[in-house]
Amino acid sequence: MTQWAPIDERARIGVLDALRALALLGIFMVNLETFNRPWDTLANGMREGLAGADVAVAWCIQVLVTGKAWLLFSLLFGIGFALVQQRGVSDAVWKRRTWILLVIGLLHGVLLWPGDILRTYALAAFLLLALRGLPPPRQRDLGLMLYLGIWAMFAALMALAGDIELPADDAAAIAGRVYAEGGWVAVTAQRLRDLSTMLGSDLMSVPAALGMFLIGGWLLRSGRIRDADAHLRWHRLMAGVALPAGLLASVAIVSTVGLNVTQAGGFGRWMLALALLQVAALPTALGMLSLVVLAWRRPRWRGALDRLAPAGRMALTHYLMQSLVASTLFYGYGLGQFGQWGPAMLLALAVVVFALQVLASHWWLARFRFGPVEWLWRWWTYGHRPPLRRMPVDA
Repeated sequence: MTQWAPIDERARIGVLDALRALALLGIFMVNLETFNRPWDTLANGMREGLAGADVAVAWCIQVLVTGKAWLLFSLLFGIGFALVQQRGVSDAVWKRRTWILLVIGLLHGVLLWPGDILRTYALAAFLLLALRGLPPPRQRDLGLMLYLGIWAMFAALMALAGDIELPADDAAAIAGRVYAEGGWVAVTAQRLRDLSTMLGSDLMSVPAALGMFLIGGWLLRSGRIRDADAHLRWHRLMAGVALPAGLLASVAIVSTVGLNVTQAGGFGRWMLALALLQVAALPTALGMLSLVVLAWRRPRWRGALDRLAPAGRMALTHYLMQSLVASTLFYGYGLGQFGQWGPAMLLALAVVVFALQVLASHWWLARFRFGPVEWLWRWWTYGHRPPLRRMPVDA
């Protein structure tokens, strides 16, 4: 029986680790706000009453980061799954790897943060198994159809619905008090309630993630990642045309509609704007990926990006640790800062925590071969414990 083993370090594609680190930072910038507010209010957009630097930061994050970092991370997951496929991993190993990711995601959602994305990725990965035999062009086309189709359908529904009047609901106020003042048991019960209400969103998020996985697989299998020099024209088109076009579209939408339901003039109009922002996020994310790939070719920029790469190699560990830090800081069983921080302070926190994670990654990977959660994931996936501590020859 073939014994599958974790990928050797020498076979890693360095630019993917740097991209993963940048996506991790962007995701943390967006996710921090969700630790600071009740889930029932997040769909309404920016909090009322903000001014000055908080409004400027909220505007920049909405235009530059929201939706884009998630898509970039999803593309990278798709590339990673394609790399696993190229190694000839059996269906049984693939399924075991995905079941473990699903369990990690569910535990993360209940014990730390109900907005977990790993659950969505695992569900999409099961579907990806059935599509892995598609040739690269069909992967790309189906990926685009899934992602753009789901958001086009949502936008059409919102346009037809017009203004939606939401009934008054005390759930957000109750949840806010629980998160701000509750002990660990009460907060965990609230997380479970929030997680259960979010399961319906998988009807949109899973097909969207699957679309990104397919496009990520196409990027790898078409040679655009491994052999970027042979695809410079495409990368320059993405970085020079798609990226600014996506950002300009985002600026136009936010400038027209605003940053929340009140500024948009109604919930239906705000939801339509969010759907259009998600459509604009696709060329932006692809352009960001190509921009980093092009920068990686230049020694000066490659040196700077390479300093971030260790954090990308420990992305799963750091993703979970970000939730541990934020939940401890904001929830009642920790420091109880729920609702007290504005976007500017949250941005500063994200940068500081990420910088510490980069430093910790350098220290850890100088001594160990994998991040702790990555090591466990590999152990449980392949059925035998991979060596964790570096031998002297690995240093």
